Amino acid sequence: MDESTVVQVVIDAGSPARLADFWAAALGYRLQEPPAGFDTWQDLLRSSGVPEEHWDDASAIVGAGPRVFFQKVPEPKERKNRVHLDVQVGRGIEDADERWAAVLTHVEALRGKGATVLDERKGQWGERWMVLADPEGNEFCVS
Repeated sequence: MDESTVVQVVIDAGSPARLADFWAAALGYRLQEPPAGFDTWQDLLRSSGVPEEHWDDASAIVGAGPRVFFQKVPEPKERKNRVHLDVQVGRGIEDADERWAAVLTHVEALRGKGATVLDERKGQWGERWMVLADPEGNEFCVS
């Protein structure tokens, strides 16, 4: 019998809603819809008696890959990530100049959403990528 393990990526956050919005743009994902019977997550939280100050305790985005869940934590990020995401916007583009143009276009869009460019890197086989930080300082790469 074939069984696969479902993977969910979990990211600690100071503001899950802000990071969900950022990462939805970075990955081409969308905010996960609320359950049937609710037009918005706020409607669900309100009807469940969740105090408004806890409405930004969690958020999730969904798309072609694994679900990404953002959970509120009290402490800020302090060190380099031990795991990071690679956002491969140039994958499948054969021409190196076109691929790099796609990377730079995506990087600029993410800068507009609060990303910071940390570095431009080149690999030993000619590959190129940009290292960025999301609005809360989590490092990731765009290639």
